[in-house]
Amino acid sequence: MQSQRPVLVQQQRLRLNPRMVQSIHLLTLPLQELTEQINQELQENPALELLTGSSEISLDFMESHIDNMSEKENSLNEAEYSDDIFGFNTDDIDHNAIIEQTIATEESLQEHLLSQLGLLPLNEQERKIAERIIQNIDENGFHILPPSELCNDCDPETLNRLLYLLQRLDPPGTCTSDFRESLIVQTEISPSAPPKTIDVIKDHFEDLRLRDRSSIKKALGLDDRQIDRIVEFIRTLEPFPGRSFSKARPRYIVPDIAMWLEDGEIKVRLNDDFVPKLGINRLYSELASQPAKGEAEKFAREKVENARFFINSIKKRNETLLKTAYAIAETQRDFFVAGPKALKPLTLKEIAEKIGVHEATVSRVANGKYVQTDWGTFEMRRFFTNAINQEKGKNISKEAVKAEISQIIQELEAKGEKISDRIISEILARRGMKIARRTVAKYRGELGK
Repeated sequence: MQSQRPVLVQQQRLRLNPRMVQSIHLLTLPLQELTEQINQELQENPALELLTGSSEISLDFMESHIDNMSEKENSLNEAEYSDDIFGFNTDDIDHNAIIEQTIATEESLQEHLLSQLGLLPLNEQERKIAERIIQNIDENGFHILPPSELCNDCDPETLNRLLYLLQRLDPPGTCTSDFRESLIVQTEISPSAPPKTIDVIKDHFEDLRLRDRSSIKKALGLDDRQIDRIVEFIRTLEPFPGRSFSKARPRYIVPDIAMWLEDGEIKVRLNDDFVPKLGINRLYSELASQPAKGEAEKFAREKVENARFFINSIKKRNETLLKTAYAIAETQRDFFVAGPKALKPLTLKEIAEKIGVHEATVSRVANGKYVQTDWGTFEMRRFFTNAINQEKGKNISKEAVKAEISQIIQELEAKGEKISDRIISEILARRGMKIARRTVAKYRGELGK
């Protein structure tokens, strides 16, 4: 028999300093919540004080502005803002890499699923298809477009295998067509599922909803006790598995960024007019610079260091937000001229590569932030849209199709003509967008038209 005994193993682990956690948290905050966080920090840290300032730039001068911001940021009393603040040797660790690779405070459903792809036995091509499927699900975890349309050149067996694997990630039952398919998947992987539960969900769910037990008994040969067990089990399932990742709550929208077209030039402005501007209290700074003779100097030094890190983290957040907005404006330039129908397919990865950060950083920056434009106020994530069709090699974005559908409906209403999914699909086809009728119906539902 093989004996077991304790063995010492040396491991190198990275423990995040609370300040690094704070920096990551600030990166994710939209404008209103950032203001609340700043006000809270002002109350807790007497070394912080209010200043004034503003930020407005044009697209053409964005890069030089960001370079200047970086130089100012790096000159923030480097002698006192030392490696010791972080609690580890910064010569060996990339701070940006830490922020990019750390789980966000509010992880989206897509991010949660994508983080699990490394556990699946997939090659590079299969991984790309799997990522496309995950990015195509709504907040409930269901497909927006049918997978066959999303990947019409995929081998059916490969697509089915990928769906089988994705549907069994955490939370189970995502990447499905609807709540019924989700319940079936959850039942298939549960060892405690009563016999014939899948048959009930698949063929007799309406009977179950109407409490028509006699039809179920007759069709499946079950008694009341067996049906009771099936009902109790179904109640333990989650029909909308993605909802646990939906953190949205009712609030007023305050745009973080304004982007508009002026004299043929796209301008970008950080909307921080009413956000408190922070500086270091002079008395605390002077006290912190003196040799530590007692508790007063030690207290002042700690508070000043915390204040500097907090200010630096906000500057880093704003710089990354501006860089992201600039890259979006550059890529989606046609949007600012022609509106939503001119949106191009765009991924988080493309923007991440443009500004030199990790894809997860762009996701954190874009999540919950809003952009004010000449065409209305949009969530920043709306500028990231999947390619759902290819016509003569040209990609068409989902948002462009929805905008086109909305315009077609307005035109038909103005003429008093009949409006149907089939008619809209035919008009789209004539305009170079071959969209299935059921997809038109789905988009009309999302548009509320």
